[in-house]
Amino acid sequence: MNTLNEDTERYLAVIDLGTSKTALAVAKVLGDNIQILFYRTAPSAGMRNSAVLNIAKVEKVVRSLVSEAENELKIKILQVAVGLPRCDVQQRMASGEFPRANADDCITEDEIRMLKEMAMDDSKLDKPENEMIYGAVAQSFATPEYIQLSENDIVGMVSPSFTGNFKIFIGKRSSVNSLYKVFDDLGIAIVRTYFSPIAAARAVLTDEELQNGVALIDLGAGATSIAIYIDRILAHYSSIPFGGDVVTSDIRSECTISDRLAENIKKAFGGCLPDKLQTLGDKIIQVETDSSNISNQIPVRYLSQIITAREQEILDAMLYFIQTSGLSEYLRKGVVITGGGAEMLHIGNFLRDISGYTVRTGYPKGGFVATGCEGILSTDAVCTAGMVLLAKEDNLNCCAVSDEAEVEVAEEEPVVAEEPAAVETVEEVAETEEVPEEREEEPVEEEKKEDGGKKEKKSRDGIFSRVRWKVANIFNEMDNENV
Repeated sequence: MNTLNEDTERYLAVIDLGTSKTALAVAKVLGDNIQILFYRTAPSAGMRNSAVLNIAKVEKVVRSLVSEAENELKIKILQVAVGLPRCDVQQRMASGEFPRANADDCITEDEIRMLKEMAMDDSKLDKPENEMIYGAVAQSFATPEYIQLSENDIVGMVSPSFTGNFKIFIGKRSSVNSLYKVFDDLGIAIVRTYFSPIAAARAVLTDEELQNGVALIDLGAGATSIAIYIDRILAHYSSIPFGGDVVTSDIRSECTISDRLAENIKKAFGGCLPDKLQTLGDKIIQVETDSSNISNQIPVRYLSQIITAREQEILDAMLYFIQTSGLSEYLRKGVVITGGGAEMLHIGNFLRDISGYTVRTGYPKGGFVATGCEGILSTDAVCTAGMVLLAKEDNLNCCAVSDEAEVEVAEEEPVVAEEPAAVETVEEVAETEEVPEEREEEPVEEEKKEDGGKKEKKSRDGIFSRVRWKVANIFNEMDNENV
């Protein structure tokens, strides 16, 4: 059985196949309580632009994560919920009419669902052999007496007939076939697929934002997307097939270093708006490699210029989608940025400066207990967190528990996780903090000795505290190349 009664104890398993990393979350549900029991990520392999490219490589990564979860929790993952690819998605309008046998009966959700299926069936694909429908989102309904009704309005009304307008989302058939092939080979069934912008919105957007109009920008590694919500309805979606990976590639090319080192430098020292870096902009990164006695020096200000140029191209594309959607004047709650790229220093300020919108960074709101699995509360886990919440609402059950399992739902009440303390509104982002002067340019070998191989506990006291923590971790991770 895929679903159970709401009061039955059940387990959820969701997998987010991202371009740069793959995430698996397992949650235990009892009534309204959700406890995250397991959350792990692994570097992705075989993925490109959020879609499966090399099935064998993706299977290897997923198999490792699933095995780790099963061994740790003493469960068997039989089914999973997964996210659909974010790129190569088209959208078109479709409508349908539903005549009713008994006009005196109230309109039900089942009738809405049937009308939606009729609209999808009637929507003709340009290339059926290459395309498939991801799903449909209701935009408005009408009866002979009323127009512009929402789904919430029309359910419970009486009418001899009603019509509905839907936005149909269409993706590549080959991408979805490859996704199913991965899990078929692993002997795991895909019980539900979720459209990523819907999952991300479920995790980070507030009721006020959904109601009053907001644009949600997901800054991923291999894809960047924008979803516009008006009156709680997904009114527009667009994406581009590049993101943070292109920024890393620019750093690698301009500084003539490896991809891995470029990614580490981006995370440790990267930021937009060179003029707002304060004393950090005066620093120089010294790169030493075992293969050469020549040191490569990279000014942090120059690094920021490289990053800012590419980020402007990405953000300009998102603003273009807002303008062409015809919904720019309805975004009363501005823009929410999320995804791994939302952690880039000053990117919120940058977007606010070039767009004029209010901007905030979106973290998962919670709605679950995540003790010991706090990683699911980060910006790059929003799709995973959203799929957990959607799977709970869909009453799914994905795992079988062995007799040896000793997992219990935490006795504490489910809490809504607040955003980390260091995250302010973009107007307040780190304009007064100074970089400690002790972080002068030093050879990497000396830095490692001082660190002693110990990982400092992450602090969220401020932007530059996070930079210091990131630097300490980056130094420990480098093998042959050091910063």
